[in-house]
Amino acid sequence: MAVHEVPLLAREIVADGTMAFHFAKPTGFTARAGQSLLVRLIDPPETDAEGDARSFSIASAPLEPNLMIATRMRNTAFKRVLKTIPLGTRVTIDGPDGQLVLPENPTAPAVFLAGGIGITPFRAMLVQAARDRWPNSIYLFYSNRRPEHAAFLGELEELQETNRNYHLIATMTEAHKSCQGWSGGTSRIQRDMLERHMQDIRSPIYYFAGPPAMTTAMRKLLEDIGIDEQAMRYEEFYGY
Repeated sequence: MAVHEVPLLAREIVADGTMAFHFAKPTGFTARAGQSLLVRLIDPPETDAEGDARSFSIASAPLEPNLMIATRMRNTAFKRVLKTIPLGTRVTIDGPDGQLVLPENPTAPAVFLAGGIGITPFRAMLVQAARDRWPNSIYLFYSNRRPEHAAFLGELEELQETNRNYHLIATMTEAHKSCQGWSGGTSRIQRDMLERHMQDIRSPIYYFAGPPAMTTAMRKLLEDIGIDEQAMRYEEFYGY
C-alpha cells in the first residue's frame, strides 16, 4: 500500500442522506473491485473525537478514470468538512486494502447480499464484471428501507442490460412509507427469497456487506442454510 495526495474533483447526492465523492486517481494506482481506501483530511477547519480519517470501500470500478467513495452523511466533523470543502482541496488516500473481491478464476456463481451503504463495493464489482464479461451468474439482493434510500439503484438496474449473467433483486422494507412508487419486494433478505430466484442456493460464493446487525443476520442465515464459512466473504460498515 502507498499514501497519495489527491484532489477532490466532485461530489453528488446519490440517495437521501447519502453522498458520493470523486477524487483524482494517482498515476499507477491499481486496485481490485471491492477493495477499500483510508481517506484522511489534511489540516481540516474542524475536527472531533472521531478523528480526521475514515476507511471507505472504493465504489468506482478499476476501469473508471477517477476514484469514488460514497457514505451516509452523519453529523460528524469529518463529514461536515468533506461536504463543504472547496473542490480541488487535497486529501491523502492510503491503500488499497481488503479481500472482498471476486476470484480471478471463477468456479461458482456469486451472490451479493447488500444492505444500505453496504452496496458500495458491489457497485464497483458489478461495473467491472460487466466490462470483463464475467462468465458466471451474479445475483445482487439489495435491501433498503425505501427506494429513495437506495444508492445507485437506477444504475444497478441498467447494468442488467449489459450483463445478462447479472440479476438484481431489490427489496424495500418500508416501501409503504415512501413518496415513490414501488412494485418490487418488501421483505427482508431471507431464505425463501434466495430460493425463489436461484435454483441451487448452496453452490454460490456469498458476499455480504452492511452495518453489523445486517452482516450478523446474513451470516446466521447462511449458516442455517448450511453454507460453509469458506464460501462467505464479508465486511461490516459502521455508522461513522
